[in-house]
Amino acid sequence: MSKWMIALLVTASLTSPALAQGQGNDHIAIYGGVFDVLDDENSVQAGLEYRFVDVAYGIRPTVGINVDEESAVYGYAGLNLDIPIVSSVYLTPNFMVGAYSQGSGKDLGGALEFRSGLELSYAFPNDSRLGIAFNHISNASIYNSNPGAEALLVVYQHPLNWQY
Repeated sequence: MSKWMIALLVTASLTSPALAQGQGNDHIAIYGGVFDVLDDENSVQAGLEYRFVDVAYGIRPTVGINVDEESAVYGYAGLNLDIPIVSSVYLTPNFMVGAYSQGSGKDLGGALEFRSGLELSYAFPNDSRLGIAFNHISNASIYNSNPGAEALLVVYQHPLNWQY
């Protein structure tokens, strides 16, 4: 994602009156789809995220884990940024950092990996969401090898109504 796209998304989110204060609920997100979708040797991927209530301007701290059918595991933490596009539709760029174990799956060059992506989702009246996400994972060339991989996923978020 280019620095201009990031600046545009941040500016749009900071100027949205609906996001002036932290709001909403924590969410559990489950997702599944195709890991390394742009390669001939792709695999099925499934994951689980805990998306905390937004702290300000749509920023949601997030922790998660995913696995693929080749026993590759990626545990991560980072941020999602919920940007309302039109009524009940959200664009959510994200950035995560985490630890990757390749199992018998794709060698991404090392254990420390970064994930960035976009999600487009529809929010139902009960605050659950259904969406599609496209993510890229790579090590930002901190290792000698940096093949990277992309994932195309269907995401369902279920709201949690914790009382703080």
